[in-house]
Amino acid sequence: MGFLGKLFGKKEEEKAKATPKINVKQAATTASIDAAKVGLDGQFDESGLAKRVALAFDQAGISDSVGLWVAQTGSTVVLKYNPDAADVLEQAKKVAMGVDGATNVTAQPNS
Repeated sequence: MGFLGKLFGKKEEEKAKATPKINVKQAATTASIDAAKVGLDGQFDESGLAKRVALAFDQAGISDSVGLWVAQTGSTVVLKYNPDAADVLEQAKKVAMGVDGATNVTAQPNS
């Protein structure tokens, strides 16, 4: 199981496998929704950006065994992390910023 399954469940992991890579900008325009709300299947999803970032972490080979969580506030990706995730934090920020719809990435220590 990767980040997507760990954070959002097996159903979302299966959805990602069953859906070809979507064009977020096109899906947002077609469905008249904000790019940050485009889900893994191109449909509206309140946590769409966070799910697409989690999938990108899996594709980038970032280990899901560290204390790193993904959320979103609008088009800002919020990474919450434990000290054991410090080694992957910079890579995670870079990957998250490369996901369509992300305009900013913030990192917050998990308290």
